[in-house]
Amino acid sequence: MLLYSIGKIAEIISATWIRTGSPSAVVHTLVYDSRRMQQADAALFVALIGSGRDGHAFIQDAYEKGARLFLISAQDSWLPSDPSVTVLWVPNTLEAIQILASWHRQQFEYPVLAITGSNGKTIIKEWLYAILSPKLKVIRSPSSFNSQLGAALSLWQLSSDQDLAILEAGISQRGEMERLEKMIQPTRGIFTNIGDAHDEGFTSKWEKAQEKAKLFQHASVVFHCADHTMVGEAIESLKLLNPEMQVVAWGRDAANMPQLCIQEVEKGIRSTQLKTSYRGQEISWQIPFTDDASLENIGHVLLYLLWSGLAVSDIQQGIDALQPVAMRLELKRGIHQCSVINDSYSADIHSLRVALDFLVRQKQHAIHTVILSDILESGIPEQILYTQVADILKAYQINRMIGVGSAMMAHQHVFKTAVPSLAFFPTTNDFLAAFSQTNWDREAILIKGARKFGFERIDQVLTEQAHGTVLEIHLGKLLQNLRSYRSVLNANTRLMAMVKAFSYGSGSFEIASRLQDEHVDYLAVAYADEGAALRKAGIRLPIMVMNAEENGFPMVVQYGLEPVLYSVSMVQSFVRFLASQEEPYPIHLEIETGMHRLGLLSSEIEQIGSILSGQSLQVVSVFSHLAASEDVNQDSFTQLQVDRFEQACDLIQQFTGAGFLRHIANSAAILRHPQWQFDMVRLGIGLYGVDSGQTGRLMLEEVSTLKTTIAQIQDMDLPETVGYNRKGVLHRKSRIATVRIGYADGYNRRFGNEVGYMLVHGQKASIIGSVCMDMTMIDVTDIPMAKEGDEVVVFGHGISIRELANWAGTIPYEIMTSISERVKRVYIEAT
Repeated sequence: MLLYSIGKIAEIISATWIRTGSPSAVVHTLVYDSRRMQQADAALFVALIGSGRDGHAFIQDAYEKGARLFLISAQDSWLPSDPSVTVLWVPNTLEAIQILASWHRQQFEYPVLAITGSNGKTIIKEWLYAILSPKLKVIRSPSSFNSQLGAALSLWQLSSDQDLAILEAGISQRGEMERLEKMIQPTRGIFTNIGDAHDEGFTSKWEKAQEKAKLFQHASVVFHCADHTMVGEAIESLKLLNPEMQVVAWGRDAANMPQLCIQEVEKGIRSTQLKTSYRGQEISWQIPFTDDASLENIGHVLLYLLWSGLAVSDIQQGIDALQPVAMRLELKRGIHQCSVINDSYSADIHSLRVALDFLVRQKQHAIHTVILSDILESGIPEQILYTQVADILKAYQINRMIGVGSAMMAHQHVFKTAVPSLAFFPTTNDFLAAFSQTNWDREAILIKGARKFGFERIDQVLTEQAHGTVLEIHLGKLLQNLRSYRSVLNANTRLMAMVKAFSYGSGSFEIASRLQDEHVDYLAVAYADEGAALRKAGIRLPIMVMNAEENGFPMVVQYGLEPVLYSVSMVQSFVRFLASQEEPYPIHLEIETGMHRLGLLSSEIEQIGSILSGQSLQVVSVFSHLAASEDVNQDSFTQLQVDRFEQACDLIQQFTGAGFLRHIANSAAILRHPQWQFDMVRLGIGLYGVDSGQTGRLMLEEVSTLKTTIAQIQDMDLPETVGYNRKGVLHRKSRIATVRIGYADGYNRRFGNEVGYMLVHGQKASIIGSVCMDMTMIDVTDIPMAKEGDEVVVFGHGISIRELANWAGTIPYEIMTSISERVKRVYIEAT
């Protein structure tokens, strides 16, 4: 890799020297997140200012983790007095990193393929990489790094020993693509399609298509689907600026004259037969997918590979090995109180770093273990490759590594000083044969292997077994929702995240851990035992207990929790309990303003003030609940509640003589009533992607997907019936599938008898008959490809939680919190 000294970087980005500690220090990595500070001595920490987050606030954290090189844009930042520290100043750190990325890009002359569009970018990139990498040295952007920052970090990875770079580029508003084009400078491009994503950033889809097309204004060749007329027109408009640009298309309609024409599509149960014509040559393909999205993506892949001259036999061989791109890390509950992270899809240096970063965040376990296969077709000499792997594992302080494969066996000596505990096996079968002799106990385990090693078998033996119903929680979506809400908060407004009721059914520690990483200010739980569980799992954030009980006071104090006190008698009881407490103990006071559930009355405030005076209590916050913040028809009542709240807060401050945090805004009020943010807001269901106010102001994504599987399919004819009490009446000859979910899993009985539906292969299958305790029957008559063992989507990916709530005549909260804890939770981290 081409490396630069900090002095050279200062010259490239025209930075001002604030501290000149080590001007000749060489920069290996760019780090913008102090939590990901590995190999800190060779890292440049970049203090980025984003929506709701200022990286300058984390300079001290980065310094304490070993960083000595800093790029800043705030003149008043905290800086260490250490003379070895180097600090550069620029007006805008993001723009500086983009300038650096652009400079770095210009040092290489091999082709750069950029992919843009509304959908399919990451999958097309990964499939091209999988098929081309045995033939070429290909570098690709990690994960879905396609933003203004992501593209810059991707470009930083370019090195001279490559044949091709494949990068993604995504935009959400006008003006962004010009900056990406200047950085990436693609010589080739793929424009996938235009969908609804980020419509709010453009006046029309045509404007969005034109903006995306700007990525290719200096490219020599652009590939697209001729069936997408708007995309084609946007590309053609570029030829006015770049008449030498070649346009190559694929499509299904021969009238559009695509170079690659899809003539016939014959879908089977698990694969699809494509008959195509490429520049007059008839070619048939066997595609291991049947869904329309994958077939759309494979069209782009086939077109690019045929144009690039790869042999048809090599393309088919590569396609045969393709699997659906996981694009995620799965965190699951393992045997012997372990956590298991499944990444048994690929093994390369870049994705290893991403997976290790996810692993080390699992702080509920002190021991971190990696099961790693040989890294195939890297293009790097093996001695250098595995030395790099060992250095990475050492930087992440991995406690134990299990290596699988002949190359791992041959290079096991390089790991001896990097990882304390080592074991090596020639094959996956050898490892599984010795599995019973291996000790597994309360550790976080990363399974990371190239596909040919079949590490999914290791995942199966390490994962705690459960029935086939799974609730997937997408952590990346949760964090994006958090950042969306933060973007509308005032600079000094604190944020309390609600993780009560098992984080609205999504799980406790796993959610709390990510929120802690994101530096939210407070967590809130319903009961003391929930807070105690979080403390035991390593959560250090302040935790407010909303429904504290007198018999739970010992647990509250033992685990440093902060109780909500909502009556005079409760305050008196807690004062008595703390009789021997010397230091003031933090509490929160809840005020009754109109919800009429819990809270201190205004007539009680003077008495509360006298009790608190001189006692060992510290009022950290005073708050109340809005009864109808999402309802425009109740805005006058909401205003009344706020008025009552402000009056109560003023009285409490008079009596106590001390300041405290004030908060009343919930998820809906954050958006509908931004004037009432006060000192802190409480983010609840909005964090999980449900806009309770239905404002549509933020682009939220539901974080949860509930899936099950088909246990059995029966062909039935009239006059047969389905289920208890013969409620399921057939109207025709039918195929009925029984799926593994029922009301004991939290699937409401009100969804039965054709009220609700599930999705099989993306198609609707209505519920027939009554929902049973453990099973539900669905009608798959119109889904001929449905088969036993198939995945069934209960909600998510096409069925929103709000839609289920409407079917049941309830609210999304009930749907989310009803999912039984017997349903296995799998936490997904996009990779």
